[in-house]
Amino acid sequence: MLCNTIMNALWGKSSGVERVSDSRDNNQGRFVSAQAVAELAGVSRSAVSRAFTPGASIAPATLARVREAAAALGYQVNDLARGLLANRSRLVGLVTSDADAPFRAQMIAALSHALIERSNIPAIISIGPTADDIANASRQLLRYRAEATVFLSGSPPASLVDLTRRNGQPLILINRAETGLDSVHCDDRDGAQQAFEALCMAGATRFAVVNSASPSPSLSAREHAFAEFAAASGFEARIVRAGRSDYGGGQEAARQLLSNGPAPDAVFCVNDLMAFGTLDHLRDAGLRVPHDVSVIGFDDVPIAAWSSYRLTTLRQDPWRIARDVVSILDRRLADPDSPPISVYVPVELVVRETVMARR
Repeated sequence: MLCNTIMNALWGKSSGVERVSDSRDNNQGRFVSAQAVAELAGVSRSAVSRAFTPGASIAPATLARVREAAAALGYQVNDLARGLLANRSRLVGLVTSDADAPFRAQMIAALSHALIERSNIPAIISIGPTADDIANASRQLLRYRAEATVFLSGSPPASLVDLTRRNGQPLILINRAETGLDSVHCDDRDGAQQAFEALCMAGATRFAVVNSASPSPSLSAREHAFAEFAAASGFEARIVRAGRSDYGGGQEAARQLLSNGPAPDAVFCVNDLMAFGTLDHLRDAGLRVPHDVSVIGFDDVPIAAWSSYRLTTLRQDPWRIARDVVSILDRRLADPDSPPISVYVPVELVVRETVMARR
């Protein structure tokens, strides 16, 4: 009997009503509707809505009947429709390039987890390198009434920033500084200082910095800060920029380091991927790490701890960054007109085996 009642409710056959267009059954691939739940429970459609609205007034007996019917039918609340009726959704856009890069993947995982805990739906949009790619992604998120957009890569153009503000959509940048926008940064300058001091303690005198040919603002900040600390101590850090900020770029940079002038005895790489490429090329060239040359990376991605690398690196915590992003989002939604919020996340030197012990 229950099976027949459920099927009648799904197909809208009870009480002679017509089939509801937004219901679904397993055979037809249609979502179960609130109307179907109401018919099975013997209540009004508005009673079903109140049953799934926190704080709404509904008699306990009615609530129990609605919940039992919903469980029997497999009904799920349409949060997307609710959000659109309220002129907002629970979507939060995560705009990124190179989503498969190790640290970027860690960051996406941490943000997704934090946003889901906040009852948001993370929408990951992978973009190309141009301003048009960024603008198109942002406009798409506006059309879907995204609650906010988090930029892991690139920076939105000024015209788009104005458009999002007029539509009440917060923008949050990670490891990028833009005037007038909320942002979360790892402390690149302090990380560069920790790296320089660790290499100095290892007895290094010939310093080099490995960076990409087109570095992000954060990578540039690490390079410039390291060179500044070296200069303040009476050293000149040789800057090598090569390729992309990936493994191949690190290999290319290491080739340049060894092909021109004396080899360095200390190399600071602006991220771990470039450090891996640098390490492999230095070792293939016959240099001993860390006896001949010490190497430090930045990020502390999982591969850094592998036995083939055991890379000394600066750790930025993606989970801490994700928590700060959610905190900024809450504050911005509570006070849309407050001044821009900037949070700096500390970094930690993780000592492994690619830096010579103090000598």
